[in-house]
Amino acid sequence: MEPSGSTTISSPSNHTQNSTGGCSWEVNDKAKLCRFLCYGSEGDMYTAREEGQVSMESAGALLSLLQEGRGAEVVEEIKRFTQDGRAVRLGPSYFALALCSQHSELKTRQAAFKAVKEVCRDPAHLFSFIQNKKELKEGMKCGIWGRALRKAVSDWYNEQDAMSLAAAVTKCKQREGWTHQDLLRLSHTKPANEAIALISKYVTKGWKDVQAAYTDKENSEEVVKVLSYLEVVEKVKHSCDETEVVNLIEEHKLEREQLLTDHLKSKQVWRALLKEMPLQSVLRILGKMTSNKVLEPGSSETQAVCDRIQSETALTKAQIHPFSILLATENYKRGQGYQGKTKWEPDSNILKAMDSAFYKSFMNVEPVGKRFVVAVDVSTSLSSIVPGTSISTAVAAAAITMIFARTEADTHVLAYSEGAVVPCSISADMTLAQATVELVKIPSGSTDCTLPITWAAENGKAVDVFIVLTNNPLWMFTASPVETLKKHRQKSGANAKLVMCGLTSIGHAIADTEDRGLLSICGFDLGALSVIRNLAQDLI
Repeated sequence: MEPSGSTTISSPSNHTQNSTGGCSWEVNDKAKLCRFLCYGSEGDMYTAREEGQVSMESAGALLSLLQEGRGAEVVEEIKRFTQDGRAVRLGPSYFALALCSQHSELKTRQAAFKAVKEVCRDPAHLFSFIQNKKELKEGMKCGIWGRALRKAVSDWYNEQDAMSLAAAVTKCKQREGWTHQDLLRLSHTKPANEAIALISKYVTKGWKDVQAAYTDKENSEEVVKVLSYLEVVEKVKHSCDETEVVNLIEEHKLEREQLLTDHLKSKQVWRALLKEMPLQSVLRILGKMTSNKVLEPGSSETQAVCDRIQSETALTKAQIHPFSILLATENYKRGQGYQGKTKWEPDSNILKAMDSAFYKSFMNVEPVGKRFVVAVDVSTSLSSIVPGTSISTAVAAAAITMIFARTEADTHVLAYSEGAVVPCSISADMTLAQATVELVKIPSGSTDCTLPITWAAENGKAVDVFIVLTNNPLWMFTASPVETLKKHRQKSGANAKLVMCGLTSIGHAIADTEDRGLLSICGFDLGALSVIRNLAQDLI
């Protein structure tokens, strides 16, 4: 799927023959760009839960491609990463789009501005893009609000469905120092129709001006719908009546961002919000809801939440990954928030529902269709925790192993044992507890990431991706990981990759290499699984 045009960026999956005849991937500018758009770094190390500040220093390949006149293709790549769910972090894409929109080449600028409405799908994204443009222009005499940006922002508002826009501007009112009022004013937006004009007036002038302009006027059906919706939003903002607020939430599916802080002190208001709240958000606040007695043992509200958490329909609609449910479950079991004094007694029925949801949610994992070897080296120490989570490294390794064993047809699980690796019988019908026991019962030693590759060679297995999971701080190599991988590629004909996951690590790298098939992961989160998936599919 190459962008049209006379110049093409070489595919990130290109590989070259090395001097020994084996295949090695060079880390070209395209590969570096794809890494940057995926997780914000051109390097071969992904650090879980790290939201680093993106800067020019971390975007060398992006700048090189722009200087080579390939900006329009860079924009196509930005669109692919944001639209196809490849990006683990979206910030780098908004930075890259802002940089393209300010490039000296006209074709690049035009492509960037045309892509704004596709890449920035909600107000928070648009505000981030604008802020990136502002920061990139600092120190320069000219401002950012030229004709092209004014048109791009105007089009963003004018091409929205009116009801969707009304909901968006009342839920996400400001981010990063920007408001809708700022953007509509600075872009000189001329509304494309009467419904957009109504929303624009509401944002820039306020509700009283809207009432004065539209109350005694003959309005179209769409304008009447938007007017009614905004009237509800205004009514809830000025209501102190708990029953009225609850009724408005339930009738019009209002969300917590549209309410006042005082409203959120009410248990009944939270119970009303929970009914339509996105399932991912429900999982995040279960501890708070239990602590505040919004969800009480045996109550109908608790039963409704439990039913929803384990509903296959709800899980499919929300596309929740099993690792997300595991993170939420372990956080809830902990009975205490990471910050503040919030404490709760975990509800046994909620825990049962989350356990059920964990196994059901495997249906949301789309197979990559590659050949995997997952090699695990974890000690039984329960004090060994994946940074930033409540999950022990042993349980995390078991869950990651299960995800591959249950969803990828060609997966071999190995365990490190006293200087060797041995097959480990993790089956698709095992529970998480059973899988954890199976992994930790084998005594481990030092982690040598070349052993799984050697095992594959000795057993005649062609493997696409080797994944090593370890909580062992001591990594030892009997041979060069790069050379061992190259030999496997040469012998098997597979473009094999190696992913080294230091579950407790904060900065381990396998080696200083220009081979694109090697990647280090420090810590672990849901994003790490996306990074592995992208690497397996030759996308980074």
